[in-house]
Amino acid sequence: MIKRIRSEQLKPGMFIHDLNCGWIDHPFLFNSFMVDNEKTAAKIIANGIRELYIDPDKGLDATDAQTRDEFHAEINDQITTLAASHVIKHPPPPPLHQEISQARNVHREAHKIVHHLMSDVRMGKQIELEKVSPTVERITDSIFRNKDAFISLSRIKIKDEYTFQHSVSVCALMVAFSRELEFEKGAILDAGIGGLLHDVGKMHIPSLILNKPSTLTTAELGIMRSHATIGCELLKQTPSMPESAIIITRQHHERYDGTGYPDKLKNGEISQLGQIAAIADVYDALTSNRIYHKGMEPTDALRKLFEWSRFHFNATLVQRFICLIGIYPVGSLVKLESGKLAIVVNPGNENLLRPTVRAVFDLRREHAITPRDIDLSTQLGDRIIQHESPRHWGINTFNYL
Repeated sequence: MIKRIRSEQLKPGMFIHDLNCGWIDHPFLFNSFMVDNEKTAAKIIANGIRELYIDPDKGLDATDAQTRDEFHAEINDQITTLAASHVIKHPPPPPLHQEISQARNVHREAHKIVHHLMSDVRMGKQIELEKVSPTVERITDSIFRNKDAFISLSRIKIKDEYTFQHSVSVCALMVAFSRELEFEKGAILDAGIGGLLHDVGKMHIPSLILNKPSTLTTAELGIMRSHATIGCELLKQTPSMPESAIIITRQHHERYDGTGYPDKLKNGEISQLGQIAAIADVYDALTSNRIYHKGMEPTDALRKLFEWSRFHFNATLVQRFICLIGIYPVGSLVKLESGKLAIVVNPGNENLLRPTVRAVFDLRREHAITPRDIDLSTQLGDRIIQHESPRHWGINTFNYL
């Protein structure tokens, strides 16, 4: 029975089942291991890990600790309550199919631009803002038409191209999040520029560290973390670069409890832009396939963000972000009470727990069916039981969007 404990409860003889820090490249060889001495426990705390999971069947127990299942049930109840109380601000967007094709074109072009931009930076060339701004404007226009089209496409990544594609994804999330928070149009565009350039400092990190397929050493982790300050300096040297973009680049790894970097800022010391960039950056990292791990399903990633908002993120902003993305984001695979597998095509205009889905497989008859849209907000006789892994079922959900 896996249990959740505070890091200060950790002691030698306990077996760590999960360090609970997928958002950071921790300096441990494995994510699961036996704690053999006090030094290891202190190192875990020093790396900003506030809560983790232990396996009492493989080591010492913490008798008063909550089980993982109990905690997850508690988190799910809180997210369900949040979803039920959410009020939709914007009018329903045009149907997904009206934007998805154009969003694909914008996404493809943005990736090319970022690839060239980052390659130029790696070779020591200055960032050309006049090439960045039009790309951000096109992404913003797509987000304003239908945010779910572009954001869903942003989950498609090639492992070797992660840094470039991640930049485009965070740009889109920053634009959508800024709009949700009712920023003015100019401020939204500036936030998008910051999202697109937030990892530009990584172009000055040695490739052997940046693309290392295994855990970084403590020294390598320090070099990797320097990308925030390097990127900040690069942007400062760029004429007419928005101050917002500079702030986002420096602060996107700061954490609300002061355990982030590079400045270990806490609470209100972190700008609002830095706080929302941290959330967008971690969400996209969690849902992305990378060299050393498979990405989470979006619903699981949102639950992790909610869990980590107890310490690392602004809890109110995390709740706003979850409502923005949707409990079951577009492109998610879900299982219905009627025994069908379906793909979410609209996160829900009236109720985030009852989105519009596209049924594609009948589990009871064990065969694919002609895709059929079901608006769960009006078809009250059916509901989502749980989300599913597309990999497990061999379904490419994006083929149905």
